[in-house]
Amino acid sequence: MTYDRLVCANCASPVSEGRCAVCRAHRERMRQEGPFGGLSPAVLAALAGVLLLALALLVAQAA
Repeated sequence: MTYDRLVCANCASPVSEGRCAVCRAHRERMRQEGPFGGLSPAVLAALAGVLLLALALLVAQAA
């Protein structure tokens, strides 16, 4: 989830505005995590598996 859709429980404003210290801290943490920071390890493993399967199919077709 991106921080532009989150609402802060502390000040009830959008986190993207960074009105309070809680908003600013959460916004900074989400920036450091990157685009895949919110995904669970199971989803990341599934994505890696799909990527490996697609790569194996490409190699098999090329041979």
